[in-house]
Amino acid sequence: MKEIFLVIGGVAAGMSAASRFRRNKPEADVTVIQNREYVSYGSCGLPYFVSGLVKNVQGLVVYDAAFFQQKRNINVLKWHAAIKIDPSAKVVLARDLRGNKEIKLSYDKLAICTGASPTRPELPGNELKNIFAIRSAEDGIALRNFLDKEAPGKAAIIGAGPVGLEMAEALCARGIEVTMVKRPGSILKMFDDDMVAMAEEELERKGVNLVKNALIQGFAGDNKGNVRAVVLADASYEVDFVLLATGANPNSRLAQEAGLKVNANGTIAVNERMQTCTPDVFAAGDCVGQKHLMTGKEVYFPRGTTANKQGRVAGENASGGKAASPAIAATLVSKVFSLTIARTGLSSREAEAESYDFVTSTISHPDHAFTYPDPEPEDITTKLVMERKTGKLLGAQMIGSHKNMGVAKRIDVFATALYNGMTVAAVNELDLSYSPPYSPFYDNILVATEVGLKKLSRRTGE
Repeated sequence: MKEIFLVIGGVAAGMSAASRFRRNKPEADVTVIQNREYVSYGSCGLPYFVSGLVKNVQGLVVYDAAFFQQKRNINVLKWHAAIKIDPSAKVVLARDLRGNKEIKLSYDKLAICTGASPTRPELPGNELKNIFAIRSAEDGIALRNFLDKEAPGKAAIIGAGPVGLEMAEALCARGIEVTMVKRPGSILKMFDDDMVAMAEEELERKGVNLVKNALIQGFAGDNKGNVRAVVLADASYEVDFVLLATGANPNSRLAQEAGLKVNANGTIAVNERMQTCTPDVFAAGDCVGQKHLMTGKEVYFPRGTTANKQGRVAGENASGGKAASPAIAATLVSKVFSLTIARTGLSSREAEAESYDFVTSTISHPDHAFTYPDPEPEDITTKLVMERKTGKLLGAQMIGSHKNMGVAKRIDVFATALYNGMTVAAVNELDLSYSPPYSPFYDNILVATEVGLKKLSRRTGE
């Protein structure tokens, strides 16, 4: 009999797991259960779909279900929801959401790639219409259809992480007046406050009303059940719709009900092979956590690239391989209007929480040479977090103009340095590329590490 590999969830992790298993075992039966229409799409592109920069949802789709069926011989059951896993019988019970009937699917190996769901704060008025979230392709379609049909004038975004800021830009691009409401705590909480201040100034320049440390009481609606206001303890903001950008929760209920171990933060517990407590069951993607490179601790940092890697590891090991999921440096880059913001490793706040003895340094330096004035050079601000005693790089944050794309290039250099355990002195010795359109004669990375070395020298008394 053919070996059966069953995957629950058909986006980044799920399709990567299925594809890797199929590559390793061409004769096996590989089936993916997907509870929606689209598979293998880039959810990170949703803000640009909502803004209209991406013209239609197909612009986000990497491969459709037909491709996997025809080119990779992977059976994709769209609009099927897994409702129960029985590990002892090796059976998954699924419901055909369109035919409203249940089917049983047997497996030899199973991968749970159920992703995550948007966090929905428990607030009065949550049930009102026109309160949107943005995580799946279907979420993006629903929001864009609403914008196209209703042409709303005012919106409130609840939450101020990278997705919230990207969506603020998307809505402003459509001429919508945006109020961002952030509950107590810093916006962009993975960045340090001095770096966040630059992003806040950009929001103000672009006309976004940022309400920080807000005590949200709930939502008020009209007699038709539409949301019409966000109610705070000391104010109320009129809206035509609300967008929730308050993070995500791992979809682990199915695994927990099947008796699999689930961590306190809701992630499915797996080892480095993406294997659950049941040897024939694997899990990958936004429903599991990740090991942080710097601390060795599990964190929850859901990203499409990480989900793809974890899916490949799950598929490799389910098919008999010996792969391990790599740790993450929590590297992030995001466009916020005319700025690019990026970070990797530990912020000073995170380093302090981990009891590191550290030093920071911050510099601003042009993104390319003045001898190439198209566009005119603009400063990139770079902040380094360094271990005092060893001089080891612990983390980096960068903010600069989006025009030159220089921030995205350079944060990856720092991420590479972290993966190789490099000291700031070693990074300073790198032979980096130079050409006037792309870099000053002495690159930002080299200037930042030079200043960092001086800071370390002063603090260690050398």
